Amino acid sequence: MNLKSRLLATTVAMSAIPAAMFAQAPPGTGLTAKAAAPIDLTGYWVSVVTEDWRYRMLTAPKGDYYSLPLTPEARKVADTWDAAKDVAQGKQCMAYGAPAVMRQPSRVHIGWDNDNALKVEIDAGKQTRLFAFGAPRPTSEPTLEGSSVAQWQSPQITRFYTSKISAQDPNTPGFRGQTPVGSAPPDTRKLGGTLKVVTTHLKPGYLRNNGVPYSANAVLTEYYDIHQDAGQEYLVITSIVEDPQYLYVPWVVSNQFRREADGSKWNPQPCELILSSK
Repeated sequence: MNLKSRLLATTVAMSAIPAAMFAQAPPGTGLTAKAAAPIDLTGYWVSVVTEDWRYRMLTAPKGDYYSLPLTPEARKVADTWDAAKDVAQGKQCMAYGAPAVMRQPSRVHIGWDNDNALKVEIDAGKQTRLFAFGAPRPTSEPTLEGSSVAQWQSPQITRFYTSKISAQDPNTPGFRGQTPVGSAPPDTRKLGGTLKVVTTHLKPGYLRNNGVPYSANAVLTEYYDIHQDAGQEYLVITSIVEDPQYLYVPWVVSNQFRREADGSKWNPQPCELILSSK
C-alpha cells in the first residue's frame, strides 16, 4: 500500500471516531489553538502535481468528467459550460472556491490570523481562507471560500482514550468518548497530529475548470498532515467533498505540497486574470 493509500485509510478510519475523543488542547491548560498546535503548518508551500495532471495544469475539454462521481443533474449542468461566457459574465473564479482551490497548481502561504484562527492564502486565484478553531466567524451571505471550522486531532490521543474506555463498561451512561476519572491525555504538542477542517456556507462553484458544478449545500472536509521524505517536508491534504445534488458518492482526493524556504517565489494572480489569459 503506497503513502497516499495509507493516509486515506487512516483518514477514513479517524473520521468515524467520535469528535469528543480528540482534544483541541490539553485539558486544563487554557492553551489557544496556536499554542496547542501539534504540527507546524505555517510557511510557504508549493503544489506537487502527482495525479490528474491534465485536469489541474490544463483546462479539460468540455464533457471530460473522468473519475468524478457525477449525478445526471451535474452532467446536464456541466454540459452547458462555455469558457467564453464565464469570462464575459465575470465568472472566472468559479473553480477557485474552497472545494477546488487547493487542487489548483499554486503556492500556499499559511500563517496565524490570530491565536485561534489560521489564515491560508493561495496565490493561484489570489484567494484567502480562514480556519476558525471553535465557533466559525459569522457571515451573512455564502462566499467562495465558505465558513471553515478547524480542530486539532491526534491518533495518539485516540488510542489513549480507546484503551481507557475498553477497560470500562462501554454501556456506562455518559462515559463513551470522555476522559476516565483520574486520567489525563498526553500533551498533543509532543505527539504530532492532524488538522481537520470542515467548510460549509459556500457559494456554488466548479470542482474543475471545465464547468463541473458543486452546489451551495456542498460540505468540504479536509485533513492536513505533514510528512518527511528524503530531507523534504510535505503537506498532504486529504479532501472530501459531499454534495448529494451533484455527487452520488463523496469525491475524495489528496493534494500534495512541498515546503519552500521562503516566499521569494510567491506571486499571487487574480483568478480573473488566470482564466482570461488561457
